[in-house]
Formats: sequence, structure tokens, C-alpha cells
Amino acid sequence: MTWRVSIEHHGAERQPVVLIDHFAPDPAQWVDGAGFLSFYPIGEHYPGVRAPVPPSMLRQLLSDLAPVAEELFGAVELEVVDAFFSLVTTPPAALAPIQRLPHFDETSPGRLALLHFLSTDESSGTAFYRHRATGFESVDGARLPAYRTALQADVARAGLPEPGYIGGDTPLFEQLAVHRGTFNRALLYRSNTLHCALIPLGMNLSDDPATGRLTVNTFLDSRPAA
Repeated sequence: MTWRVSIEHHGAERQPVVLIDHFAPDPAQWVDGAGFLSFYPIGEHYPGVRAPVPPSMLRQLLSDLAPVAEELFGAVELEVVDAFFSLVTTPPAALAPIQRLPHFDETSPGRLALLHFLSTDESSGTAFYRHRATGFESVDGARLPAYRTALQADVARAGLPEPGYIGGDTPLFEQLAVHRGTFNRALLYRSNTLHCALIPLGMNLSDDPATGRLTVNTFLDSRPAA
């Protein structure tokens, strides 16, 4: 294993994000494999198309990841909830209102997101945010009602963002950090953190895995370490 691992903590909540470079031993094999799959819309909020990842492709990587997840997140017994090859294909002008805002994937602190970048275009990435009105950088079950109420008030006051992918600070959200989508880099973070894809203007939003913004998005359940 040739991983280069670094850890960053963002914002006032000091939420950890693990960066793992050289994540897959043979990343070209992943890109080539994606080329044989059928991509289609999966999930109402993802701005593109996806194809399920065969569980066998993740088995060894998750075994190697287990000590990192336990040390940084107190998470053991990782289990795959969903895993998809993903391609961002939606033009900025066609984004739905919810796709123009940072989001969280799930409210449980035990749910982890693993994002693996497989595009040779390294201009995109993932950004993390703080909601200005509440100060929340993550949203668990206890925070969810207050967050929804505050966000609805934000939109009623300021209106929805103009069509386009988010880049930098906005009237409703403050950007805390950006991690570039370096080829064969993986990010591991809690799914309840506020985040969004960083998609620069003019990026090639192709549905071809060989040329588009290809990632593997894996969602992991875990239990707290004893």
C-alpha cells in the first residue's frame, strides 16, 4: 500500500477530513471498468449519472481503510450502504434549486462518505461550508429542525441562488475549505457535514468516464468503537 495520508480539521466544529493520495493501486483499471457500465440518473439530487460499483472492487480498500476510520471517527465495522461511479453532467443553468446549495448526505454521525477522484482533469474538487444563520457546519438529527427552519427563512428573505454550481462564499453559506480532485485521491468525512462539489466554469461535463468528472461515491455505515 502506497497511501499518502493527511488529515485536516475544518471550522469551529473541527470536523475531520482525511485525504488519501494514491488511493487505488491501479486507478486506470477503475476508469477502464467504468467504461463498460451503463450510467443513468440515480437519486433525485445528484447532478448527473451514476452506475453501481461492484462490492468486490471495494473490499480490500475498505479493509485498508478500517484503522483510519477507527482512529479519526471512532468508527468500526464499516459496511457499504451505497457505492456508485458518478459523472457530473448537468449544465449549470439546468441545476435544480436544491443543487445550488451545500448539502449533507445523512444526519447520523456514524455514516461516513468516501469520495474517490478518477478524472485526469484536476480542476474540480469538494468544498465544505458553514451555514451563516445557524453557525452549523454539520447537521445531525437534533439540529435538523432548526436548520430547516433557518434555511427556509434565508430563502424567503434572500431568494434562491442563481443557477450555477457553488464557488466560494455565498450570502447564506461561508466556505470553510476546498480539497482539489487530484487524480486517485480519496476523501473520507462524515456524511452530515455541509459540503458540495466544486465544479469550475467551463469544465467538461461529459458522460464518458474516460473524459468526464468521474468519481466513486461510497457511503459507509459503522458503529462506534467500544
